[in-house]
Amino acid sequence: MVRAGLVVLLVTLPAVLLPGGTNDGRQVVALVSIFAALFTIVEYSAASPSLVEFRDAPPFNRVRFCALFATVFSLSIILRGYDAPSALTGFFHSSVSQVGATTDFPFSPVRMMVNMMPDGTSAQVIETLRNAAGLAYVISILSLIWFVVLLRLQHWPRRGGAFNVWINLPTFDPTTGGDVVRRLTRDGRINIILGLLLPFLVPLIVRAAVGFGTPIRLDDPQTLIWTVAAWAFLPASIVMRGIALSRVAHMIRIQRKKAQEKAAANGMIAA
Repeated sequence: MVRAGLVVLLVTLPAVLLPGGTNDGRQVVALVSIFAALFTIVEYSAASPSLVEFRDAPPFNRVRFCALFATVFSLSIILRGYDAPSALTGFFHSSVSQVGATTDFPFSPVRMMVNMMPDGTSAQVIETLRNAAGLAYVISILSLIWFVVLLRLQHWPRRGGAFNVWINLPTFDPTTGGDVVRRLTRDGRINIILGLLLPFLVPLIVRAAVGFGTPIRLDDPQTLIWTVAAWAFLPASIVMRGIALSRVAHMIRIQRKKAQEKAAANGMIAA
């Protein structure tokens, strides 16, 4: 129930913090939050999960949730300052403006996010997008560093106990596709490479879609928040998954080696 409550808080955060909004928008947010809460309860209470990976192997999902929550909360506070300024929003805005300016350099993901906007976009939207993208990207990088440090400090995935592949990797079938270690290592590398490239590829894809006549509008604060949060969070989450899969493969490789050494030792004793 605590997890479900935190998920509801995350989903409703922009609608709660941002002034204004329509009744239809609030109803959509309420429906999404209810669905997300029910999904969380079912996944974490079921004996056999269906989608959520590393359910019983913290801190994987905890770091991801904290990173997304920090991103959504910070962006909501910043955009709230445009309509309801306060000392807190002013502090956030001044700090984030420096972050946006620092991360907006040629060929950076932030610059590419700004360049994906069509011609004629207002200067305020461009500035807001740059600041939001810069902050979200920095949070994603910090979350990756935090994740790697925690894995090393906690000796993840073992952490002194058994690691259940069936529970923590419900979509992974170890009986098909060849050697498990080779598959996990390959999938881990693919996830890491894809996660590192996505912040650059997504703006290019969106820009190409705009060129074919697909409109993109980030005038609505909630749309901007969730767009930028997804752009920064999903690639970081994919990189985390790749790192986690690589460490699971390393754990299985070590266990195999120990089992082979033990079997060899027992064979020598028997002989």
